[in-house]
Amino acid sequence: MALTYLTLEQAIDVHRKTVDVSGGGALGHLELGTLEGVLAHIQNDDYYPTFEEKLTHLFFSACKFHCFQDGNKRIAITLCAQMLLLNGYLYCASSFLREMENISYHVAAGNIDKALLHDLITAHLAEESDDESLKLRVLNAIENAAGVD
Repeated sequence: MALTYLTLEQAIDVHRKTVDVSGGGALGHLELGTLEGVLAHIQNDDYYPTFEEKLTHLFFSACKFHCFQDGNKRIAITLCAQMLLLNGYLYCASSFLREMENISYHVAAGNIDKALLHDLITAHLAEESDDESLKLRVLNAIENAAGVD
């Protein structure tokens, strides 16, 4: 199945709408070239052969690379939700928006690494978000980052 990818212009529009709807913030751009590179790079099946890997890289990069002045965690969620909608994953786009909010904070803070994020996204698409072992891995990652014994 051929995937539909976001363009840079669509990503900028998603950012504007996300900031407007979610309570505001600055609309300025910091690193649009970086975002454009990420959007192009996820189209390379040699690097990101699965849809889950493409979403993971998009989410992680949007969170960590600070392409916008404000709303980078929010844009990570909404860009991925838009990719879900564009590619027929209607069944999980709404729950993705809800469930990834706390995850985005911990990705940005460095508590959740890219491998764990990939497992979370894969479980979400498979509708296995209630996997107890995955929840424990998230809890352990957050506690370890906080230095909790």
